[in-house]
Amino acid sequence: MKLVLSCDLIYVSTFQAIVGQRVVLMQAKIWKFFCKFAFEMQLIHLSLTNFKNIAEAQLDFSPKINCFLGNNGMGKSNLLDAIHYLSFCKSFSGMTDAMLMRRGEDFLTAKANYLRRDTPEELTLGMARGKRKSLRRGGKEYTRLSDHIGTFPLVMAAPQDIDLIRGSGEERRRWMDMVISQSDRRYLDALIRYASALEQRNRLLRDGSVDHTLYEAVELTMEMSAEYICRARQTWIDTLSGLFSRYYHAIAGEGESVGIVYNSSVADSGAPTLGAALDNARRHDEIVRHTSVGPHRDDIGMTLDEMPLRRTGSQGQCKTFTIALRLAQYDFLHRATSIRPLLLLDDIFDKLDRDRVARIMKLVTADEFGQIFITDTNREHLDDIMSGTGGHYRMWHVVDGAFKPLAE
Repeated sequence: MKLVLSCDLIYVSTFQAIVGQRVVLMQAKIWKFFCKFAFEMQLIHLSLTNFKNIAEAQLDFSPKINCFLGNNGMGKSNLLDAIHYLSFCKSFSGMTDAMLMRRGEDFLTAKANYLRRDTPEELTLGMARGKRKSLRRGGKEYTRLSDHIGTFPLVMAAPQDIDLIRGSGEERRRWMDMVISQSDRRYLDALIRYASALEQRNRLLRDGSVDHTLYEAVELTMEMSAEYICRARQTWIDTLSGLFSRYYHAIAGEGESVGIVYNSSVADSGAPTLGAALDNARRHDEIVRHTSVGPHRDDIGMTLDEMPLRRTGSQGQCKTFTIALRLAQYDFLHRATSIRPLLLLDDIFDKLDRDRVARIMKLVTADEFGQIFITDTNREHLDDIMSGTGGHYRMWHVVDGAFKPLAE
């Protein structure tokens, strides 16, 4: 099958003259119809050697649901992190490459076989202490790892997602950049150029330079990159907001009002452009010796009943909020790439009542979602969750980095 669809363009152009509730319902029906033609992406087989506490593992996966059961610290999350690493060339937990190697070992390898756009694909990761890591696709090594980002889309939900709410703006910017970069190569290139120019400006500030010609040259590069970055971020938030609200209410019901909004550092400065904002802030920046305005200071506002979520949300509300964000992220990538990403759910059911868990599983086992990987510590809980899905699944028991298949 060679059909590639941009679903947003299809339904927007078709129904742009229709307004109100009717258009929302018709858009949903059309999106569900075209989901039938979206390409599957499946992880078929994974081979690991010396990845964290996993000495050796050979796993063949279900095309739909894969469950990993075990106590904390046994290696369930490490397996998901290996799958994440193959998509993003970095650990979800933020660990350095050297820390990913099993204790006492000097190398690690990961080999994965996928079905992507109806075509078999193979990824091979090799890493040794003191050497540059190598990632090969179909036997050919990447010269720039950034070229790989977005090729094998993936969404991971984990307990650490609370940092999206409680953490600093850096956490939310990192998430925003990671999602947009998977669907927009130009955005990733703009981020790389902006980061390089930002470092040059900060170096001038640290060195105490007063050469305005140098500042203007660097700031021009920053402004050119920032214009695209800010526009892409605003467009993304506008799109994600509606998806997020729909998923939150599907999980929690209609009793709460939630929202996300893009807070632009440049817009907040009152300047018409980043160049003007940098010029206005230069005297202040020379004193503090770092750049105080720009996309690297942007943030995402998150609200519950029009109040800051980080101050008012309960544990269950925050958990529901972050899961809804991840499902909206999945939906966004599905629409943008016409590929169903992999969905990794790492111990996400804690602090959620049975009704919310059931609603989440009903959502992710629908046709709009593809292959899923789930971890949990409670066999009875996991069996209860899976009994309500009615779909095909495989289950493993994990002990000290070893994976034992369990009967369904």
